[in-house]
Amino acid sequence: MSETSVASGGRPTASGHSHSAAGAGAGRLKIVLLMTATYMVVEIIGGILTGSLALIADAGHMGTDVAGVSMALIAIWFAKRPATDHKSYGFYRLEIVAAIANGILLFGVAAYILYEAYRRFIEPPEVLGLPMFAVATVGLLINLISARLLFAGQKSSLNLRGAFYEVVGDLLGSVAVIVAGVVIALTGWNVVDPIASVVIGLFILPRTWTLIRDAVDVLLEATPKGIDMAEVRRHITETEGVKDAHDLHAWTITSGMNVLSAHIVLAEGARSEEVLDRLCGCLSSDFDIEHSTFQLEPSDRRAVEKVTH
Repeated sequence: MSETSVASGGRPTASGHSHSAAGAGAGRLKIVLLMTATYMVVEIIGGILTGSLALIADAGHMGTDVAGVSMALIAIWFAKRPATDHKSYGFYRLEIVAAIANGILLFGVAAYILYEAYRRFIEPPEVLGLPMFAVATVGLLINLISARLLFAGQKSSLNLRGAFYEVVGDLLGSVAVIVAGVVIALTGWNVVDPIASVVIGLFILPRTWTLIRDAVDVLLEATPKGIDMAEVRRHITETEGVKDAHDLHAWTITSGMNVLSAHIVLAEGARSEEVLDRLCGCLSSDFDIEHSTFQLEPSDRRAVEKVTH
């Protein structure tokens, strides 16, 4: 049986048209990192000057954000490195590893918050309400700006989503501190501080689980979210010149970069170049799959033509 190989496009590279979804948001991540690190220092100073344990604890929460965003930026930098013979897809998967690391970090933060809440229920600390309110208000503004910067990118990148969730957690933390500061200033009821902490911790946990689950799905090469394989198969088999399809697989290299491979049985008299163009156009326009590899097989299977797009 004879075989012929024909290459047309293919593997995503650092210099090609394919870029990870996280790479497009690197500039915004740098802005968020600068603002978050600056405000963390402000919270530490404010907590020391006012004696507010809540502000110092929130500064520690901000510190995890600084670490998380830094990891995201480092992963993006590695992902831009060109592919090699040993790493044919480059370092794109580091973005997913960073997303998992951020998720584990978020779990740790949530556990710490809930532990601190339990401790404060037993022995509520003395907190200066008005200074706490003032510093937390500044933090709320910074977190709103950071969340706005990351909102669009987190829809397509697990790495950016991890950073976005951390910012949202801080935003809720600022709201909780503001409310607690007002209540404490007006009533002296210090137990409101651990109540707000429990709300924050319970908000973080389910979203963190979703982040880690989605990242693990990528590492396990699960079918990309939003892609119905039955519908993909139907589109392929209904393409002019296609008789049948088998060994159909779809997976994700990194956020925003879906890949598909399939064995295509050609109809009698079909021209492979025309079928390839139709298939690639269908997958790109209907399913946002830009990287696909097809093994085209004539119906009599006496020859095999491997075609990559």
